[in-house]
Amino acid sequence: MAYQFKLAEKLIILNDRGQGVLIRMNHIKKLCTDPKRRPPYFTDKSMESATKYINRKFPNVDIRGGSQHLSSIQKQKSAILEGLHSYYESFIDVMEFRDHVYELLNTIDASQCYFNIGVNFDFTKNYLDLIVTYASVIYMLSRMDDKKAIVGMYNCAYEFSNGNSDPSFPRLGQMFIEYDHPWKKLSEEFGPHTKSVTEALLSLLMVYPRRNLSADQWRNAQLLSLLASPAAMLSPACCDTMACEYLSLEAMERWILIGFLLCHSSLNTNANSQNLWKMALRNGLYITVIRDEVLNIHKLSEDFFDSLKGYSKRIPDIKECKEYVITNCGAVRREKRNFLRNALKELIKVLEDEPALLGPKALFVFMALSFSRDEVLWLVRHAENIPKTKTPEDYADSQMAELFYYMEKLRTLLAQHRYVIQRYHLQYLSQYDALVLNDIIQGMYVCPEEESVLMSSFVSTLSAMSLKHLDAGEEFDLKPFRLDWLRLQVWLNFHTRVFEKLFSQSSEDVSMQRYLTAFPVICSHFSQCLHPLCPEEVSTVKNRSLKMSVNFLEEISRQTCMVVLEICAEQCNLHEKLLPKHSAETISTARNKKLKKSLPKKGDVPKEKPGTESLRKDRYHYNNKLCASYSICADFTVFQHIIVPAEFLFSQLEIRLNKVIVQMANYNQSTHEIARPSDLLAGIQAYVTSLHSLSCYTNIDVTRLVKSVLLQQTQPLDSYGAQTITTLYTNWFLEGLLRQASSALIVHCPTKQCFVNQNTENEQSFHAEEYSDICGLRSLAELIGPFGLKFLNENLMWHIISQVGELKKLVSDNMDVLVQMRANYDNPEAMSDLQKKLTGSENVLKRMTIVGVILSFRSMIQDALEEVNVSIYCFLHLYITLICNIVEQSPFLSQDMLEMCFPYVLLRNSYREHLN
Repeated sequence: MAYQFKLAEKLIILNDRGQGVLIRMNHIKKLCTDPKRRPPYFTDKSMESATKYINRKFPNVDIRGGSQHLSSIQKQKSAILEGLHSYYESFIDVMEFRDHVYELLNTIDASQCYFNIGVNFDFTKNYLDLIVTYASVIYMLSRMDDKKAIVGMYNCAYEFSNGNSDPSFPRLGQMFIEYDHPWKKLSEEFGPHTKSVTEALLSLLMVYPRRNLSADQWRNAQLLSLLASPAAMLSPACCDTMACEYLSLEAMERWILIGFLLCHSSLNTNANSQNLWKMALRNGLYITVIRDEVLNIHKLSEDFFDSLKGYSKRIPDIKECKEYVITNCGAVRREKRNFLRNALKELIKVLEDEPALLGPKALFVFMALSFSRDEVLWLVRHAENIPKTKTPEDYADSQMAELFYYMEKLRTLLAQHRYVIQRYHLQYLSQYDALVLNDIIQGMYVCPEEESVLMSSFVSTLSAMSLKHLDAGEEFDLKPFRLDWLRLQVWLNFHTRVFEKLFSQSSEDVSMQRYLTAFPVICSHFSQCLHPLCPEEVSTVKNRSLKMSVNFLEEISRQTCMVVLEICAEQCNLHEKLLPKHSAETISTARNKKLKKSLPKKGDVPKEKPGTESLRKDRYHYNNKLCASYSICADFTVFQHIIVPAEFLFSQLEIRLNKVIVQMANYNQSTHEIARPSDLLAGIQAYVTSLHSLSCYTNIDVTRLVKSVLLQQTQPLDSYGAQTITTLYTNWFLEGLLRQASSALIVHCPTKQCFVNQNTENEQSFHAEEYSDICGLRSLAELIGPFGLKFLNENLMWHIISQVGELKKLVSDNMDVLVQMRANYDNPEAMSDLQKKLTGSENVLKRMTIVGVILSFRSMIQDALEEVNVSIYCFLHLYITLICNIVEQSPFLSQDMLEMCFPYVLLRNSYREHLN
């Protein structure tokens, strides 16, 4: 792991060193272009001949053959060595920096690192910063007109003094020659790194577009406003990409524009790369190299692509983007600054009034400062380089002082109330002790020993910070913490990504899907990579092997499940078309054709003819190759863990099939609509029939799968806590059918043995007889079984008990009158007077009707369940019934015979209780 740590440290060190080299190059350029500060050797007329000779012969400067030109250098060799030493060393720093960057980029590519700004923010940011810094250093080097004269003059003075050339001079001279055309040479150097750079740049697609919005979009989103949602004012402002929210927009544009100059092949092969590049080109004319040194990116890009073959299509894109910038960008940026002025003003007022909000809403302040910084720097870059436009006033802002004030005010508030911010976050951390915090961090994934060291370091660092230290005025040094966080990001990118990418590519190729199980099986061989002399690797390799094999099998089973259920759904649709309810339309069509009645109108959708379902389907949509992949092996072992591929498919099918059955019920709670039990039963039977065809391709136990799923559907909730069809039908019969029956909209018909709709003005949304007839209730009994009907029966009895309770209340309230009525039962006049004194008498009949309706329905479902059980367990049911009848009707049986028959009696009684 020390190797990954060094890589993280190198990224930080090289970025820091590169910034120093870049600043130094900019400083030398300024010195050489300023006549007052330019080295005296370039302004002295006696040195003019030597300077011209060196520039002409560079890098092959012969001090012997050009002695007449270099005599002035020989006379002042000591002064030249002293005066140009710092310049010379700066150029050596550039060369060494280039060597280190080469080495690090090659190491990163060889390690197959993963770059994503939203996941590995620090690692990706440092990587992109290093690339842009390196390109900027080389570009600044190429901009120095006097670099050859400086290095050549120094080397001549060195050779005159020591008798031989400086050891670094040949490489320096070659580097200067190579970078006469810097961007062409840089693009050649970055050719091998195109894949990594493009991956890192494309991760900006999730950040850059939503950061590069117009002022109207900011305004509609009420960006930076704490008053937009008062209820959430005390909630902490956080997101998964926290650092990206205040990442410099200018930095992202530098990454994109310079990155795609270096790795330009992606612009011709990847539409996302081209879209991201155009988006950045439309955002301004100049990007910053260092301080006030800017690049005219459109001119540079146009000249560069014009010199390359195959990039002629990019020239119009660049011109179109440039025209867009000149026409629109100034006004867009002006509106952004206007918005930010008002937004920052509101933010400051709220925070000044309630500084405690700086704790949960610190992110808003950082975002406000970041957005304002981007707009200020954009105006600074373009104000000195105003393009030819009809609205030059867009590049001048007389109200910038106000924006600067608000920015400084926010910074002051942060500094003034830093204690509030620190205390808030320390209290937030203090809610978790070290053990809980450790479990939270390590619970995100299987944590190998090496990563556990870093995790433990994080926990100990965070746990050590307390309010006591804050109150004591101690400063928290989090630099080691941040470095370890970057180290962890680098370490997590040394996973076997090539293997995963190969799996992804194979899963997209239909012809390769039958072999996909080979990927998790290969993981069983990773144990052969271990060596006795390095036991530290065991836990890491073990965890990776298990994790990868499980991930592969989960993805294979997910894809297989999706294909299988699509096939089942198609078969279910075909089966649904054969249901008797669709026969009327076919009969009517045939009769009209026979009677030669009018043909269908043009707007009518033609009905599919029989046989169309037999047409060959696209093999890319429906295939059994994924199922065949499970036949590669029944099970395999990964580090003493036995893995059965079919069980992963079983789990996926169990989850998805439960959801499919509930969806097929089509329950709508608001409109009280639900599928007929008979239709749902037919659909499930079609699914089960199709699922049994799986046994031809894989060794999955379909019978066990179906039993598990259907048994879960007989319970109120499935094994994952989701509602089942038992709950849905129970709710529907109670709230839909029986509630309307209690209101006399639906009545019970003993002759038909079902509930029927009353003829009313308002048409009912469903026909009660379709759900409560013998066929419907038998289908319901088959669907939810005895356990489901027991749950329905318990809910029915609960409603009966509640109605009986209300009746008891009515009797209790009218007890005195009822006693008098019983005493005066033979006195009609007294009874008439007493009857008028009864309260709530109209509710008695209504509640009794409800009880009767529920009891009738309860009896109907019990009869339906018994009929279903008799049809399914015919022999067993008959045998138990006969035995029990014999026992009950024969008083002369011996004790031994009674003991022998007693289990059957118990079974019969249990069976009856089960039915009830």
